[in-house]
Amino acid sequence: MATSGTTAFNLNIEDIIEEAFERAGLQRAYTGQDYKTARRSLNLIGQEFANKGVNLWTIDNATVSLTSGTSTYTLPSDTVSILDHTIRQGTGTNQSDLAITRMSVGEYASLSAKNSTGRPTKIYVERLRDAPKVTLWPVPDSGNYTLVYYRIRRIEDSANGGATQYDAPTRFLPTIVAALSYQVALKNPESLPRVQLLKQLYDEEFALAAAEDRDRSDFTIVPAL
Repeated sequence: MATSGTTAFNLNIEDIIEEAFERAGLQRAYTGQDYKTARRSLNLIGQEFANKGVNLWTIDNATVSLTSGTSTYTLPSDTVSILDHTIRQGTGTNQSDLAITRMSVGEYASLSAKNSTGRPTKIYVERLRDAPKVTLWPVPDSGNYTLVYYRIRRIEDSANGGATQYDAPTRFLPTIVAALSYQVALKNPESLPRVQLLKQLYDEEFALAAAEDRDRSDFTIVPAL
């Protein structure tokens, strides 16, 4: 028997909500309030995914042009965390990147010459409420430097339009549906008998998705001497 020949399966927000309600045993006509509370839960699930670990599809590359004499810069507000960072000087064939090390608040506080200038070699990251800030040391002595960093961005909001898709790859759809069905069950008294099972399914689906969503490149551990 012939197969479909397509691999385009996906679920939009409305499909995810309907599947989650069915798993929670709530096969009924959905109200506007049902969709509103489900979208709110989906947005909270996105924040939970970020707290649980690195989601590879949310990693992107960004740059900040440095200014001579300015050490502190505010990053985009949708930045969850910084993974790696370098200082770039020059362009094209004359470009050179220097890896810089990250300082803790204690290390930065203990610097005796915070206003020293030069090519930055260290970075202090403050994960503040509204947006992260980074402070470079030494203070840039030129406007020819660029901070190049890899960041984890926030998962995009679940919009009001039901036809929009969740900001995640299809491999995470089983986890998203399982998470939402568990959240929906918590809010509906008639679904309480299913809560424990739905929580177990969610944990299993997340473990499977997280094991798949990982970097498979080789790495080497070298002892500090």
